[in-house]
Amino acid sequence: MSTTLTKKTNSALVEEFVSDLKKKNPGENEFHQAVQEVAESVLPFIEENPKYKIAKIFERMTVPDRIVIFRVCWEDDNGVAQVNRGYRIQFNNAIGPYKGGLRFHPSVNLGTFKFLGFEQVFKNSLTTLPMGGAKGGSDFDPKGKTDNEVMRFCQAFMTELYRHIGADVDVPAGDIGVGSREVSYMFGQYKRINNHFTGVLTGKGINFGGSLIRTEATGYGCVYFVEEMLNHRGDSIKGKTCVVSGSGNVAQYTVEKVLSLGGKVVTLSDSSGFIYDPSGVTLEKLEFVKELKDVRRGRISEYAEKFGVEFFPNQGPWSIRCDIAFPSATQNEIVEEDARQLVKNGCIAVGEGANMPTTIEGISIFSGAKVLFGPSKAANAGGVAISGLEMSQNSMRLRWTREEVEEKLKTIMKDIHNQCVEHGTDGDYVDYVKGANIAGFIKVADTMLAYGII
Repeated sequence: MSTTLTKKTNSALVEEFVSDLKKKNPGENEFHQAVQEVAESVLPFIEENPKYKIAKIFERMTVPDRIVIFRVCWEDDNGVAQVNRGYRIQFNNAIGPYKGGLRFHPSVNLGTFKFLGFEQVFKNSLTTLPMGGAKGGSDFDPKGKTDNEVMRFCQAFMTELYRHIGADVDVPAGDIGVGSREVSYMFGQYKRINNHFTGVLTGKGINFGGSLIRTEATGYGCVYFVEEMLNHRGDSIKGKTCVVSGSGNVAQYTVEKVLSLGGKVVTLSDSSGFIYDPSGVTLEKLEFVKELKDVRRGRISEYAEKFGVEFFPNQGPWSIRCDIAFPSATQNEIVEEDARQLVKNGCIAVGEGANMPTTIEGISIFSGAKVLFGPSKAANAGGVAISGLEMSQNSMRLRWTREEVEEKLKTIMKDIHNQCVEHGTDGDYVDYVKGANIAGFIKVADTMLAYGII
């Protein structure tokens, strides 16, 4: 009886909090979803720890420290003026300088960046590194643009952004649409304006302060996290069949690490559909994908044509039978129906390589079926972890070897897993969503309490 009453009370707490949030932040659906997912774990914890409730810590954590929106004017190759909108959401710097990527994509809006920045606060906290949370970018689309057009946009973007960032203030990185080319252009413009060679951006080239395995880190880290989940119950990735969505950076290095651990990957996708390769994506086939996506910027259907496998247009890969799923493309790509199909087909673990790729309804299905579910704030924290290590290397004016960096990444992902187990274990099942949310919350919340009301 008391358990039922507690659940009703917790449900009411979350409903009331999210309803108020929606009134104050109308139309920002992704932000509402991100906050609700955290609130379902954290608000009951706060009820049991009233020091956070009195200080209204969670309410304060859902309001960014500041939001910067600015105009970006640049000239295309035809001499025509173009106008885009730039954003930087500095969400919380309680435990360190703001840290989070820049995304260039025509679909972005304020709600997108608020969701990503809010998630980043918890993700960065889990890494154990001293980094706050932020996110930003622009509705600029680098696809179809020449190198000179991308350069002019990046320089114009940084000409405004530079005044809001710094090595001890806010350290942006790459994200969707922002790779080493874009980071390099922006870093060059920052250095040109400020005359400072400083670690103000991460994801830089190796020759000017970048870290080894930064490119691989998100995919590698996600696989390491899933391996930790399986190891915790006496299992491993070896011999498992995996479905991976996406075919960009995260997906590519997820495949690479799965193969090194003895697993088999049978799918890859992009916005046009997915390929199903029952014999498995090999390292040789993966090299084709890297050239296809990173150099030629082609469609994944070309993989099907080259290797004689089936291509499914306008679909995600979640109908394919698998042991492990790695959603590595974009937010909300696994909906309730997809989750049900994965469970029906025997999926035992999910590692979120993308940011919030599973809807709340989908997460509920996985939880109800006791599927090992690695939420993005834990499972894909490898990228920002290596960004944090890049910041450390820049501050010390040195560079660690590939082996040193990867060993540190493995240790960080293991530490994140252990935090989730500590705060999310319920009997013989670990609720990794609950564990990640509470562990990430505690570190930031306790620091905010120490600062007083600011």
